[in-house]
Amino acid sequence: MAELVLKVHPNDNVIVALKDLKKGQTIQYKGEDFVLQDDVNAKHKFFTNDMQAGDEIIMYGVLVGKAQNFIPRGGVMNTENTRHAADPFEYRPYHYQWTPPDVSKFEGRTFNGYHRKDGRVGTANYWLFMPTVFCENRNLDVIREALHNELGYAVTDKYKRYAHHLVEAYKHGEDIGSLDLAPAAPTTPNDRVFKNIDGIKFLNHQGGCGGTRQDAGVLGKLLAAYADHPNVAGVTILSLGCQNLQTKQLLEEIKLRNPDFDKPLLVYEQQQSQSEEQLISDAIKDTFKGLIEANKIERQPAPLSKLVLG
Repeated sequence: MAELVLKVHPNDNVIVALKDLKKGQTIQYKGEDFVLQDDVNAKHKFFTNDMQAGDEIIMYGVLVGKAQNFIPRGGVMNTENTRHAADPFEYRPYHYQWTPPDVSKFEGRTFNGYHRKDGRVGTANYWLFMPTVFCENRNLDVIREALHNELGYAVTDKYKRYAHHLVEAYKHGEDIGSLDLAPAAPTTPNDRVFKNIDGIKFLNHQGGCGGTRQDAGVLGKLLAAYADHPNVAGVTILSLGCQNLQTKQLLEEIKLRNPDFDKPLLVYEQQQSQSEEQLISDAIKDTFKGLIEANKIERQPAPLSKLVLG
């Protein structure tokens, strides 16, 4: 039977609801009964004991807040009865004692994932497009429209058809008030050209130019983390050429993060290209070739220890 609640840390005085729970419901957990004084929605918490105003609220084993007023055992934790509080910050030295949960029942369990050459395993198989500077966002948008529509990842088809019907009705002098959006069958993997590619993601952003060199450095580390994620099969990078975050710096950040990084990296500098049209067409063609290779990767069993969260 699935658990209804979870206490994250033994020292916590709140318990997390894993499903929507109702007022008056009796919850049994670790040999104790808790009668709920309020409805508790999934992912929200209730108190394990009576709380007086000023009492400390412990979650994840640390102080996260204090009670604003009296709260009965089984009462819901919310923004009205709780205010933020935290222990003094310690950077170093600090020793955090963590008691790992019992995972013996998961031994031998597997999931089907995409195995990468560095030993990590992804739960999905995505191709990324990322600009080193916001000036390339428009080019990403053009490529997104082209690839999503042709490869079967677009979710806008029914809205395009609806807009078309509205235009045609307007041209013929018809009443558009009676035209409703007709339901359409959702896109399924069977509609996709590449069955083993879960999607193409476009990381548009507003950075890379202006600001400080430190800002560019932080952006480079962020984009490198995306590229290095095991859910990513390959990356296409679009660069203007004169931005703070230079392509060389981004590639260095990727290698610094993972010296064994060997995924396909396709780089295009607009100021080195003959034209914008040439840049976009080259990026589409070469990415298509990369997708053909990435599509050859199929899901294979992997132990649960290979799961990556975040």
